[in-house]
Amino acid sequence: RSVRAEAAKAPAIRPMAERSPRRVRLPRSKRRSRPGASPGTIAVHEDALPSRIDVIAFGADAVDTHDDIGLEEIEELRGKRPVIWINVTGLGSEDVIRGLGTLFGLHDLALEDVVNIHQRAKVEDYDQTVFIVATMPIPGPHPKNEQLSMFLGADFLITFQQTAGDCFEAVRERLRNGRGRIRGEGPDYLAYALIDATIDAYFAPVEKYGELVEELELMAVETPTREVVGRIHEARRDLFLLRKTMWGLREMVAALSRDSVSFFSDRTRLYLRDCHDHAIQLLDMIETYRDFATNLFELYLSTISNRMNEIMKVLTIIATIFIPLSFITGVYGMNFNTQISRWNMPELNWAFGYPFALGLMAAVAIAMLFMFWKRKWIGRG
Repeated sequence: RSVRAEAAKAPAIRPMAERSPRRVRLPRSKRRSRPGASPGTIAVHEDALPSRIDVIAFGADAVDTHDDIGLEEIEELRGKRPVIWINVTGLGSEDVIRGLGTLFGLHDLALEDVVNIHQRAKVEDYDQTVFIVATMPIPGPHPKNEQLSMFLGADFLITFQQTAGDCFEAVRERLRNGRGRIRGEGPDYLAYALIDATIDAYFAPVEKYGELVEELELMAVETPTREVVGRIHEARRDLFLLRKTMWGLREMVAALSRDSVSFFSDRTRLYLRDCHDHAIQLLDMIETYRDFATNLFELYLSTISNRMNEIMKVLTIIATIFIPLSFITGVYGMNFNTQISRWNMPELNWAFGYPFALGLMAAVAIAMLFMFWKRKWIGRG
């Protein structure tokens, strides 16, 4: 898919040698409204980017593109083409968000969820619109997500993004060039295309984590260090976050494809089933890599244990060989006076006594090594 190929251009996960240890933090819910505030309160975060509005209005025969326009122009553009797609980048302009809500009849509770990011993926059916929340991946060495909010109506689709940059360029190209059936369909098909592009954008990072897990396996066997343990734990945490994100997307797409949600035709639901299959495929991949990363801990411990056993075996062999050598050395080191008794160390007065002692010790050591080799304790496998 072109979307997947575009997502593959994202920065790859850095090699192990280039990655510094980090403390992985689980995402925390961030409420913008004050406790006890009235429902529908829009509390824009101070760090949010100013809102920019880009519009693509299209029909079967033509498409109009308008970048960085105001609310007044949107009101004029609506109705000139069968479908209008309004993409808002940045959630820092309360007047823009409220103005769009007034123009298109967006519910206040849904607008509150737009600015209260870190919402779970969900579908909410209101009287005039369908509100959809999804999570879009942000390219980088670690999994980060951006909340994508959609409002689907009879003739419009409004999307809200936190920051500039997304995975929808292939969809825009299809609209501009008239490829496929997207310009001949309604806003529900456009919503499907964006959801499909969002889910497909996860394939590239998930596949890169598969490569990372394979790299960690080699390191756990060849160079088992403390750093490897930290990287394994880091990969598990990242895959856990990916799994949590993909689980929510799967449930959201399942709700759209099964339930009777307004403004979605039966024909579009058939395509949503394909998105559901992709989400399940990604979940299977993530679960496989996560289980594999978990097993890497056991592989690491097993490798460390085997190496320790090898070291202990070598030390034991050395100690075992030196036991009889120490005995021989101890016997010949007693130095009993041979003039008192003919049984007192006669070798002390023998011209070849010292070479004989060394030869005896060498013969004993070689015999023991041969016995160890014969029993396959050393030298074989």
